[in-house]
Amino acid sequence: MLPLRDHLPTRTFPFVNYALIAANIVVFFLQSGGAVTDDYAFVPARLFVDPVWGLQTVFTAMFMHASLAHIGGNMLYLWIFGDNVEDAMGHVRYLVFYLAGGVCAALAQTFVSPTVPMLGASGAISAVLAAYALLYPRSPVTVLNPIFILWFFFGLFLTFPAWIVIGLFFVVNLFSALGPSGSGGVAFMAHVGGFVGGAVLLRLFLAGRDRFEDHPRWERWAEPRRRRRADDYY
Repeated sequence: MLPLRDHLPTRTFPFVNYALIAANIVVFFLQSGGAVTDDYAFVPARLFVDPVWGLQTVFTAMFMHASLAHIGGNMLYLWIFGDNVEDAMGHVRYLVFYLAGGVCAALAQTFVSPTVPMLGASGAISAVLAAYALLYPRSPVTVLNPIFILWFFFGLFLTFPAWIVIGLFFVVNLFSALGPSGSGGVAFMAHVGGFVGGAVLLRLFLAGRDRFEDHPRWERWAEPRRRRRADDYY
């Protein structure tokens, strides 16, 4: 299922999330122009040959993408789910959490494909998805109906709680990582590693923060703001 939007408001402007999206887009165009080469991709075996450069590529690879579809899908997920996770954690913590998720993804992929180059933001974004699913499991997420014939019965768009949409993402990637398609060119284990890492690290990054744990509480928080806007309009 391709998510199109969620329905949660935010209390703060998610400038870190937008900056991450912008950085990924800029690097993608630099790649297209040849300014960023495959030397910046993460190759696990390089850590043992050149640890200094290899460690840097753990982070540079997070901002690289192989195609327009690759970056488009990743940035869509980050745009939909990242703002609320940033809002829950705070700006600085969210940035560190995002990068830590990418590190977890790289470590997981190292165990299954130590010689294969890895690039893309999906490992870090998987950590963000895990955080969102645990924070707001009942938040409604609008997705594109993937079955054409069902368009005539249920419409083009469907709405499911976040735990179903994100849970399906994790299950598909887990089975793909463990199955024969795990070596088919997509770093499925990196997705799994990022997701598990995000789930484990979430409590640490929420320490001392106020939590809005489900959609109904967000609705109660947002309703007075809606009424004030309506009063100002009329």
